[in-house]
Amino acid sequence: MKSRTNQLSKIMKNNKPADYLKEIKRIFLFHYPEKDFHPINKAYTITKNLFEGNYPGYRSCNTQYHDFHHTLDATLAAVRLLDGYSLGKKPMVNETARDLIIAALFHDSGYIQTKSDYRGTGAKYTKDHVNRSIEFLAQINGQLKLSGSSVERISWNIQSTGLNTSFNDIPFKSREERTAGAMLGSADLLGQMADRDYLEKLLFLYYEFREAGVPGYDTEFDIIRKTRGFYELTDSRLKNEYLNVQRFSRFHFKTRYHINSNLYTVAIKRHMKYLNGIIDDEDTNFRVKLKRGDQKMIKSKVTK
Repeated sequence: MKSRTNQLSKIMKNNKPADYLKEIKRIFLFHYPEKDFHPINKAYTITKNLFEGNYPGYRSCNTQYHDFHHTLDATLAAVRLLDGYSLGKKPMVNETARDLIIAALFHDSGYIQTKSDYRGTGAKYTKDHVNRSIEFLAQINGQLKLSGSSVERISWNIQSTGLNTSFNDIPFKSREERTAGAMLGSADLLGQMADRDYLEKLLFLYYEFREAGVPGYDTEFDIIRKTRGFYELTDSRLKNEYLNVQRFSRFHFKTRYHINSNLYTVAIKRHMKYLNGIIDDEDTNFRVKLKRGDQKMIKSKVTK
């Protein structure tokens, strides 16, 4: 498949959930049989129902930053890294690859509140959403019918996305499993920071942090200003703790789209350049320069 664009946001023409699932499946099937995708499809259905408020016992997602769109972005990034790894090295063991994608789908399920939980929003679970996601996986495994070793592997993968977790301390059983965990940790960061509306969505993240009691975010501009430092920490984490597996995305984009570039890092660097301009411009209200995304939703937040 050829592409005339070097913009990540234009690779997929549509961004509805069904379009994401179709693309994730298309990429996965380059290296693995369709039977291995069946549990992934089940996991997708459960996750979609969960976020949309159609899963028994749970409310719909009410966090605008950590929403279903982010989950799909992270999952797509994970399968792209998996494809690039398969092209640059060799395909992972089927179960390891399958469990990586399932973990991506469930990695933020811990933000969803139960039906009886009406206090605040799911943002209050920011600090412990990883453990809640792992608990949800254990709860619904009766539907997925995964082995105990798979549940453990998926749990470690989900644990890899915790920014307060020491990735090196997660007890993976093999180098390949650790690589898969690094892929999910990387995909979680790449998927959100390369999102075309990332800078606008930072305002949603600010309100999630404020509800969760994360210190150091007293004003909306704090999250804009601190994102520069977060990028530097993220860049280091991607290259070191996460084994620099982000590099495999280049193999994916080169082979599938004839673009010899890591479109994730290209998009992120573009965002950071624009962000630096916002921070350095002391004469203009930063909101004036954030024009993408759901402006109606953004304005309803920032005017509260």
